[in-house]
Amino acid sequence: MIHTKDITFSYSEKVNFSFPDIQTESGETLLITGGSGKGKTTLLHLLGGLLRPKSGSVSIGETSISNLSEKQLDQFRGKNIGLVLQQSHFVEAFSVLENVVLASWLATGKKAEEKAKSLLKHLDLEDQMHKLTSQLSIGQQQRVSIARALINEPKLLLADEPTSSLDDENAFRVADLLSNLSKEYKASLVIVTHDQRLKDRFSNQISL
Repeated sequence: MIHTKDITFSYSEKVNFSFPDIQTESGETLLITGGSGKGKTTLLHLLGGLLRPKSGSVSIGETSISNLSEKQLDQFRGKNIGLVLQQSHFVEAFSVLENVVLASWLATGKKAEEKAKSLLKHLDLEDQMHKLTSQLSIGQQQRVSIARALINEPKLLLADEPTSSLDDENAFRVADLLSNLSKEYKASLVIVTHDQRLKDRFSNQISL
């Protein structure tokens, strides 16, 4: 479902990255690990179309996102890529439910409220959906981010350090949730992390 070939990226003449080729199918999980400064988040942003590679190609399904215009890329990303980032970027004045519904409306022009409620229930957030996100624990906020990323049933789910601020119990819960939900929704899942606790959780790994 996602395939990259020979991608490179430069922030400056002194900061250059060359990344290994990636290929994952629907329902598969890839764990990308590496120390600080190795380009993990840069690679995730390249896979998500938030950055464009200096050279090489990134394809999701049959679409080479490297060749899309900015407008086409925005539309494609909204419908096909789910992002769970380190900073959740919730709309603070909105409830949990409204934040998830907003993601569907921005991508499709439709407010998928029943679908959002079903997802939140699936993630054990049924009793939290009318609260503000600021009233939730960090673990609960992370699950809201996952619901928001899945609302449009993306082909690719990208998670940047999804367990870094969680204790062991919640870290493993979130990792298992991401893996199980990606299989359920037939999405490719790419987790970028320096969290050594996850290395025994996933067999398909790349170290930068």
